[in-house]
Amino acid sequence: MISEVIPAALDGERIDRVVAMLSDCTRAEAAAAIASGTVSVAGKVATKPSTKVRTDQVVDISADPHVPEPLPVADPSVEVHVIHEDDAVLVVDKPAGLVVHPGAGTRDGTLVNGLLARYPDLAGVGQPHRPGIVHRLDKGTSGLMVVARTDDAYDDLVDQLSTHEVEREYESLVWGEMASTTGTIDAPVGRSRRNPLLMTVSADGRFARTHYEVIERFVDPQSMTHVLLRLETGRTHQIRVHLRSIGHPVAGDDTYGGRRPLLELSRPFLHARRLRFAHPATGDDVEFNSPLADDLAGLLATLA
Repeated sequence: MISEVIPAALDGERIDRVVAMLSDCTRAEAAAAIASGTVSVAGKVATKPSTKVRTDQVVDISADPHVPEPLPVADPSVEVHVIHEDDAVLVVDKPAGLVVHPGAGTRDGTLVNGLLARYPDLAGVGQPHRPGIVHRLDKGTSGLMVVARTDDAYDDLVDQLSTHEVEREYESLVWGEMASTTGTIDAPVGRSRRNPLLMTVSADGRFARTHYEVIERFVDPQSMTHVLLRLETGRTHQIRVHLRSIGHPVAGDDTYGGRRPLLELSRPFLHARRLRFAHPATGDDVEFNSPLADDLAGLLATLA
């Protein structure tokens, strides 16, 4: 059961939209949940999707609104750039704009669909709706991901991630001049109370730590910093939220304050450039690198 107090930011919103945000379901699923009588507002069962909610009202959702999703299917039209493959793992260099796995709002055309076309043995590895996936990159982020091909490899990689043994290094361009050459952002990250679709630094969030190192500083067209980032943890949107929290949002990130008209950039300047982990089958340390994506490298070349 979900029970949430409506924040001021959602005052006057339709109940179907609020249900969709709170439970990460589609508007159609939210409307079906309301029709089934499983949604209440201020103690009264909601009957119309158009009902408006008010600040401080309590919304209760007594049953999961999600309709069981079909399993992802192979789609050979999705191009997958695999830079390493063996019997246990794949390492993929994901382009920006490609969603990793099916979910609310994106049912097909994902990396998983493309992987299943090329590696049908992935079906059934790990979670059925995201086979082989042990960690994700945001749609707008390019770079390296490791994918498990067996259940043993999946369990091993998930364990390495949970104990912070996997080394993940990113490259970013942020607004403003970062005063310190190196530093650590140690701040818990959780879902925003004002907008459940977003993440934020929150006292009751989950432990999160990001290390950074300045590569280069720029002054034209505006003060900016090219920075290297190392994830110690991997919370949703962690890098983007952490950088915004210290006043240096990722350039091109319109979700977390980085969209400005001075740069022609259609996505966040964020690239997963290095990945290192213990190979699940051999125990040997393996490392993979990806050069900065062409669109980001081209933009970087214009700065001074």
